[in-house]
Amino acid sequence: MVRKNIFRWIPSTIICGRQLMTTAQRIQEVRVRFAPSPTGHLHLGGLRTAFYNYIFAKSRGGKFILRIEDTDQSRIVPDAVRTLENDLQWAGIVPDESPSIGGPYGPYEQSGRLPLYRDQVKCILEAGAAYYCFCTDRRLDLLRREAIKARQVPRYDNRCRHLPEAEVKKRLARGDNYCIRFKLVSNEESFEDLVYGKISYNIALNEGDPVIIKSDGYPTYHFANVVDDHFMKISHVLRGVEWQISTTKHILLYRAFGWQPPVYAHLPLILNTDGSKLSKRQGDITVDNYRREGIFPEALLNFIIDAGGGFTKDVARTKSRIYTLQELIEQFDISHVKPSSCRLTPEKLPEFNGLELRRRLADKEESAVLVQEVKELVSRTFKDRLENQKLQLQDDHIMSVLVWGEDRITRLTDLVNSNLAFLWIIPSQHALEIVASEANNIGVLEDMKLYLSKLLETEFHRDHLKKLLKDFSSEKQLPFSKLMKLLRSAVSGLQEGPGVAEMMEILGRASTLARLDHAVTVLKTLQTSK
Repeated sequence: MVRKNIFRWIPSTIICGRQLMTTAQRIQEVRVRFAPSPTGHLHLGGLRTAFYNYIFAKSRGGKFILRIEDTDQSRIVPDAVRTLENDLQWAGIVPDESPSIGGPYGPYEQSGRLPLYRDQVKCILEAGAAYYCFCTDRRLDLLRREAIKARQVPRYDNRCRHLPEAEVKKRLARGDNYCIRFKLVSNEESFEDLVYGKISYNIALNEGDPVIIKSDGYPTYHFANVVDDHFMKISHVLRGVEWQISTTKHILLYRAFGWQPPVYAHLPLILNTDGSKLSKRQGDITVDNYRREGIFPEALLNFIIDAGGGFTKDVARTKSRIYTLQELIEQFDISHVKPSSCRLTPEKLPEFNGLELRRRLADKEESAVLVQEVKELVSRTFKDRLENQKLQLQDDHIMSVLVWGEDRITRLTDLVNSNLAFLWIIPSQHALEIVASEANNIGVLEDMKLYLSKLLETEFHRDHLKKLLKDFSSEKQLPFSKLMKLLRSAVSGLQEGPGVAEMMEILGRASTLARLDHAVTVLKTLQTSK
């Protein structure tokens, strides 16, 4: 009897001009979508969903669509859509269709598709697959309280499903407040999940008839989701496993309309190191936070796939290299996604970032971009020094620092930490005043410059410099600690930090000599002014 009801609804969709499509017609072109709510920055879980949708589509020559699900107006954050698009753009996940790009199946924000939802809900109302519900919030709250008191899961009792047609017309004419609910069918439904295999569930045993149009006229997620996926010709739905339990509800809606459902694949949960569920309330897992911390997009994407699988080669276990976006697209296979929850290993992210830094340094064009990024980073970090022209930002100096740091740092932002500030900040007059009191310091620095100028660039490494500094100290009969204090001030303006020989190695021959020359000039000026 129930099956007859399902197929009885199909003719109504023909009245609305919608024909049932075969599976072959439906998936002729692969079209997937990422459909976030505009509630803030994209977080790691959302990025994983968007990324897997993107590489699934691109590995099959398909389209990736960004759709904004903004039917819950109370949760909308201003500018969130632009922020989401910027986050995806930064990660290299560029939509083929979106609110800003447009496309043949827009609008791409649900708030702009309300007329479509109104038209479609009329179809299933006329077919008897949905009904008007006039239950008040007070009654629904009482149902919830009674269920909780009885230690049952709260659910709607489907009371308005059985209202006589005359009663419904009377209440509508009177202007009574209402929502629209979908009639669930009490049958176990099954679908094939590309990740989890066959899934069966009788949703009517566990839920009451769900609301599909709220009292404010906006559709609920479940209804808008199904309508939009159909009219946007979505062939495959890849989403988090938390939506798996709702899939049979969505399939029932597809059947009510007489539409072919898409193919489903549910992605396993991402867990924190301690096994807790990843949450968007964790402020440190937003894409924006990773970007500000100096994480490269490719490193973040490799970090995501490290735990979840989905590739023909075991790319996650290859620690000696990082995979480009194009390589990940070419090697992606949905059947290799692990169905078990994946636990993040945060200590691997710096490793991936270091690998990506080295990859970029090995490329002439990308290394030139890195130089400009470091220049902008240093300028922002030490803005006050930039205004006084006290920063060393020549391209060749930045490149030499990057080459030195290739195996020592994992993020560009490491280069502006306090212990490496000397790389960029030319010692100020104030910093050199501490060693200006002794007249012979000028002669010591001039002699040191002469010593160092005789070294080749290949000799300008820490071990060789350490020996030279000790020999110089002995030859000049100058206490080694006193010499180190003078040289540290001259080359860095700091009173503590890395060893002097290491600082000279990092700065390189030309920069070290230039700073000694600068220090001599400043000290002479200070002594003259006394």
